[in-house]
Amino acid sequence: MTLQAATPAFADRLAATLPADTLRAPEARYLEEPRGRFFGGGGVLALPRSAEEVSVIVKACAAAQVPLVPYGGGTGLVGGQIKTEGPAPVVLSLERMNRIRAVHPLENVLVADAGAILAEIQQAAEAVDRLFPLSLGSEGSARIGGNLSTNAGGLNVLRYGNTRDLCLGLEAVLPNGEIWNGLTRLRKDNTGYDLRNLLVGAEGTLGVITGAALKLFPRPRSVGTAILQVTDPEAALRLLALARDQVGEGVSAFELLSAQGMHFVAETLPDVRLPFETPPAWSVLIELGLQNGADAALEALFVAALEAGLVRDGLIAQSETQRAEFWSLREHIPIANKKIGSVASHDISLPLSALPDFIVEANAKVESFGPFRINCFGHLGDGNLHYNVFPPKGGNRHDYDNIRHSVSEAVYDLVHSYGGSFSAEHGVGRMKVAALQKYGDPARLAAMRAIKAALDPAGIMNPGAVL
Repeated sequence: MTLQAATPAFADRLAATLPADTLRAPEARYLEEPRGRFFGGGGVLALPRSAEEVSVIVKACAAAQVPLVPYGGGTGLVGGQIKTEGPAPVVLSLERMNRIRAVHPLENVLVADAGAILAEIQQAAEAVDRLFPLSLGSEGSARIGGNLSTNAGGLNVLRYGNTRDLCLGLEAVLPNGEIWNGLTRLRKDNTGYDLRNLLVGAEGTLGVITGAALKLFPRPRSVGTAILQVTDPEAALRLLALARDQVGEGVSAFELLSAQGMHFVAETLPDVRLPFETPPAWSVLIELGLQNGADAALEALFVAALEAGLVRDGLIAQSETQRAEFWSLREHIPIANKKIGSVASHDISLPLSALPDFIVEANAKVESFGPFRINCFGHLGDGNLHYNVFPPKGGNRHDYDNIRHSVSEAVYDLVHSYGGSFSAEHGVGRMKVAALQKYGDPARLAAMRAIKAALDPAGIMNPGAVL
């Protein structure tokens, strides 16, 4: 079917069925993404306040064959929230649907609108002495519907899993405008196909998530944080194994940091305090969350790692202020990256044992293209690296636009050869559609297209994203 633009006449007809202030022209912030690589056209901005209003909007789009792009916090990094070509869409922002609907501490469940900001969900859990463990650099503006739609990862996947693992039930509006009332708080419900897991990670191509029932957890009473200098990524992996042998599932986060990342922070964000006067080639930011004795467990781990030759030096946070400084460094690395301006950024995952060899081989491949700076960092505990390539000092990323895709292809080919994924936690969006076509399993892609055709035969839901 041929999609039609969201014209003023269509907007007028739709507006007549909704409260007076629901529709307006989209501002620039709804038509661009954080890295400045994707820009959209005009269209109509819809700001519903309920699943029922979302249903009205989706039904109208389906009847008129007008494309619809769900919009969360706008923090996505692969262009999934921006329609770059074709008929102007309805941009459906859930920012007004931002309530915490209910909190059930004894059940360890929180129910929220899809437009609820992640940080506010964390605060609502903390208010009842519970933890919602999803943690991202953009948590102050990211919305839970977008987190679910992209199956976001973050800092605590090692212990608590991706967003998919934190979701019990969903409320969603399907492409025909019907509301699916799947907002269950059950932990066991073995009644057929799991629509929840179909919509989580679908990036708005199969429906609009409007509400979610989320898992909460007990808050660790003792939290210990350290930055440890390791000899190389192989030593970092061995340190992770040692840590899990000693404290089990008490390892909440395990982040690999490179010297290049610290140099970028020093260059662009001089007010951010670095833990070491001379940045080590490799270090690990580790956090333990236990019911008691986290600092003692970290000290024992440090001693054992020294004896095993895995670490050279380290700092264990002696206060909440120092702990915050360690995490501030990690959180500012992506900000520093943005200020430098990458030639190519790669959100990848690999089998843990393959990571050290991959890093060596990938560095050699990238260096064959030119004298680039490489900032390799990320969530080592779950195999997720952010492998980002930058111009030489004094250079500009746009000077290398002609080889940007070749650099990424070389990295992704290598990732694929190791049995890894070209998209670990950011999704496919529009940026990686070609990569999914190239590296995706043919049977899986065929099944995905069949599901899309069955649920969204008019192709109105976020066209151009994922498939």
